[in-house]
Amino acid sequence: MKTKRPPDGGANENNGETMNDTKYFDACVESIRALVAFDSSQAAPLPGMPFGKGAADALNAFLDLAQSMGFAVRNYDNYIGEVLFGEGEEFAVLCHLDVVPAGEGWTHAPFGGEIEDGKLYGRGTMDDKGPAVICLYCLKALRDEGFVPRRTVKLIVGCNEESGWQCIEHYRKCAALPRDGFSPDADFPVIYAEKGIVHAKFRFPLPDPPFADLRAGERPNMVCAHAFAAGAAFDAARAARHGVVQEDGGVAAYGVSAHASTPDEGKNALGMLFGYFAEEDERIRRIYDCLFADVHGLRGLRDGTGSLTMSANVASYEDRSLFVTADIRYPATMREEDICARLAAFGEYQLLHCQRPLCGDREGALVSTLRRVYERETGLCGEPVAIGGGTYARALENGAGFGPEFPGEPSTIHQKDEYISLENIKKLLRIYRAAIYELTR
Repeated sequence: MKTKRPPDGGANENNGETMNDTKYFDACVESIRALVAFDSSQAAPLPGMPFGKGAADALNAFLDLAQSMGFAVRNYDNYIGEVLFGEGEEFAVLCHLDVVPAGEGWTHAPFGGEIEDGKLYGRGTMDDKGPAVICLYCLKALRDEGFVPRRTVKLIVGCNEESGWQCIEHYRKCAALPRDGFSPDADFPVIYAEKGIVHAKFRFPLPDPPFADLRAGERPNMVCAHAFAAGAAFDAARAARHGVVQEDGGVAAYGVSAHASTPDEGKNALGMLFGYFAEEDERIRRIYDCLFADVHGLRGLRDGTGSLTMSANVASYEDRSLFVTADIRYPATMREEDICARLAAFGEYQLLHCQRPLCGDREGALVSTLRRVYERETGLCGEPVAIGGGTYARALENGAGFGPEFPGEPSTIHQKDEYISLENIKKLLRIYRAAIYELTR
């Protein structure tokens, strides 16, 4: 099969930018804005729409865009879809179009796609609609230049990455995942390992609580930003110590959301609220000690991929019991069974979601090629790293995470005012185009 290499690896004399960066940049930005307009957070299923209308509409809009570019597309029952380019052994670029709920406190419309001060705002701009659209335009740029890959590139876009991976399970029933690939849903330089993930729902009997009701959090993988206890007595001095406020006949706490894999980047409102009650209620003190004071020493577990993190992010009071769901990210060389054995010390619990770790070869061809592309396109040195986040890369036999977050830049993923900078869109158009080229030529 004949291949055509873009001149000088695709670079011209315009400060290293490719002609296609300039040619497709405006269209790429507008396509990201159009896709951000869909609230594709998981909703109640509808006929033919397993994750709700927003997710299905986003998937079909993306596939329609790809089809308008001349690519073959497949829609697997509105669970997940793919765009096809080339022939031969398959290679995956794994993205997702669903998002976490917008949450509160935005200064820009979360689904407005507003551009201000060189930034494109909206839920999904970085996680992961923006990178998905950028990768699609990279495929178009390569094809328009005459490049014919020696492998079939499958740009796979799921609709349930944030809430359980049923989309990947459905894909496995309908098709075969490629052996190799990368997911543009992580960090640069390149991710070779990802911690294991456990979502555990704990039940703490509490027949006579110091409140009438309690609700907190939106999703297990989002640091709890708001917690409210109805019918609770308010003590101003105690409230000041824990940062809670009196509200609607009860007590409320307002924190800062963040991705649950990096809980220290946020401020957990549930921990603030539990701390308030723990001063006067020994039962809640024990719950607080388990979940936030780490009396069982889970956070001391670590290996070369980092320390275990635990973030209690969703809570409710039902049937005379307090239910709390925690997001746990454990070191990649450890076993899920060993982590769960330690959870028995907390009391009764139910496993809601589990993902085995990703342990890739940091010296292997995939990681080495992605590292080389990153260094060449940015002029920076980069060592392969491990993260607590979980990407589709772990669904592959040989997968890696590759961007879109650059080292040293602030992260707004799962936070209010999520954005992608216009300058980074230009960089990503170069980097992902080069990566796909190098891995499929």
